[in-house]
Amino acid sequence: MSTIALQPAAVRAPRGQVRLTRRGRLVVFVLALLVVVGIGLALVPGSSATDEAEPTRTVMVDPGETLWQIAADVAEPGETAAMVDHLVELNDLDSAMVLAGQELRVPAGSH
Repeated sequence: MSTIALQPAAVRAPRGQVRLTRRGRLVVFVLALLVVVGIGLALVPGSSATDEAEPTRTVMVDPGETLWQIAADVAEPGETAAMVDHLVELNDLDSAMVLAGQELRVPAGSH
């Protein structure tokens, strides 16, 4: 008859208990940091800069002049409202209100 040799079982940590080494804690920290940075970058709006920037020129707002009047001067006929929106975006304005002496960028190819 053959004999069976029994070896002692490996000692295991109790279930539900995890022990991390210094290197393991560092790896977990770095992974968590990468996840947080990744989420942050995903939530940040993209840059509004483009490779093909529109050429512009600067005009100064005269006393009593409105953004609508400036847009009408530089827009194609019938496109004044769209130009007002474009000027607000181009100059990063909060509203269509402009002040005398304020400098505005307008498309360079306009009238």
